[in-house]
Amino acid sequence: MDNDIEQRNPVLLVHGIFDTGRVFDKMIPYLKQKGWVVHDLDLVPNNGHGALDQLAQQVADYVEATFSPQQPIDLVGFSMGGIVSRYYVQKLGGINRVQRFITLSAPNHGTWIAFCHQGHGCMQMRPNSPFLQDLNRDVSQLKQIDFTSIWTPYDLMILPANSSQMPVGRQVIVPVLTHAGMLTDSRSLAAVAEALATPVNSKQLTLNS
Repeated sequence: MDNDIEQRNPVLLVHGIFDTGRVFDKMIPYLKQKGWVVHDLDLVPNNGHGALDQLAQQVADYVEATFSPQQPIDLVGFSMGGIVSRYYVQKLGGINRVQRFITLSAPNHGTWIAFCHQGHGCMQMRPNSPFLQDLNRDVSQLKQIDFTSIWTPYDLMILPANSSQMPVGRQVIVPVLTHAGMLTDSRSLAAVAEALATPVNSKQLTLNS
């Protein structure tokens, strides 16, 4: 895998609710050790009050400010960050910049936990919310890029856990016992690295157990 390090895209990590980029403190050195250049940003606000589409604009602004227009990138979004990243890819032109896109324990079809919080962003993450319905109507766009959804069936923040499943792309299931553990467990870290190393346009279905 080391032979193609110079050809690799930079990787942008997008965190979830109540987090900052520091939540990737284990993933960043793991990926760097394997040869990737890794970036992260802090979404503001991170407490579920901000609209997810506005947070997605922060991702778009970061990409524009950080990478040259000709530079493709790979994108990893954890939890709420997966939905924010999806909006960037599907609605804000990210489809033209992102080659590999990974959602990690993202509530792609909503989570019942979002009913515990009245913030705008949390309401957007509720099952069958107009926001998610609109996003999922355009999900076929993700067929244009290399897309992977990584999730665990034991997730108690994404309810039901199979909300992370998607009808397009590649699915990787890792039996990690907690939501936060998806950022630190060696199996999920390896799954992220494997997805980032996958040749673009590979359609092979992968299942890790």
